[in-house]
Amino acid sequence: MKGKNLLRRIGCTMLCVYLLTTTALAKELVPVGRIVGLELRDNQVTIAGFDEIQGVSAKAAGLLGGDIIQKIDDVVITCAEDVRKALECSDGTVSIQIQRQGKTENLKMSPVITPDGPKLGVYLRQGVTGIGTVTWYDPATKQFGTLGHGVNDGNGKLLQLAEGWAYDARVTAVKKGKIGEPGQLYGTMESPEAVGRLQRNTQQGVFGMCEKGWEGQTVPIATASQVKVGDAVIRSTVSGEGVREYSVKILKIYPQSRDGGRNLLLKVTDTALLACTGGIVQGMSGSPIMQDGKLIGAVTHVCVNL
Repeated sequence: MKGKNLLRRIGCTMLCVYLLTTTALAKELVPVGRIVGLELRDNQVTIAGFDEIQGVSAKAAGLLGGDIIQKIDDVVITCAEDVRKALECSDGTVSIQIQRQGKTENLKMSPVITPDGPKLGVYLRQGVTGIGTVTWYDPATKQFGTLGHGVNDGNGKLLQLAEGWAYDARVTAVKKGKIGEPGQLYGTMESPEAVGRLQRNTQQGVFGMCEKGWEGQTVPIATASQVKVGDAVIRSTVSGEGVREYSVKILKIYPQSRDGGRNLLLKVTDTALLACTGGIVQGMSGSPIMQDGKLIGAVTHVCVNL
């Protein structure tokens, strides 16, 4: 499972800003740092691409990549199966209601007849998949948080989560980052069986429940006043060797009210991590940040112009 669609630029946001709203009265949490596969679904079906041969009619009808299919004839489309059923009931020509850049349009086309039934000749996407890093786990409530930032849909808006799952995953390859170009972790699911259910997609991260959980010692959650400029560590998985701690330095602390919720600026100082990844890369989103034995934040974005 590659995280191209899911994983955004990486940086850091102060964890204590949102922990109070996601873990109720939790005072201690397990800082995890383990890579995880994520699948987030909404109730929208989006055109992701066109078949080279069968997609000619769809292109001629005016369909574009990124269009959200809302209706085919009178059938409301909420999943790919709805598309198949609607086409099977068609009389040779279908009316397609789409949403494009917030506006509704209606198009007509004739589906392509194939041995497997009528087809639009398009590739469909429902939701987003990718990899990230589990920030924290609460053994008392079975709740967990990951990514440290929200997941957007194809239109740049926060994806409205209908259902979602988390999977055990492992790193298969690393693309090193460099100045002006962020690197990336590539990973795959260890098993098709989900280990957790995702419940909320927010600007501060993706949250869910996991009965199995992740082992580790709980640590206190720092208050904003306890966070300071200086040495800290992040916990991440960047190879098959498992979770490791890496040294970083907090260079600057921003006000909690800052737009976008990015409250810390840190620099990777660990030579082993720099040699492996070149610094923070996509896939490390959610890596917990710890200072003086306390959980203080989560990696969320990377500065690529430094």
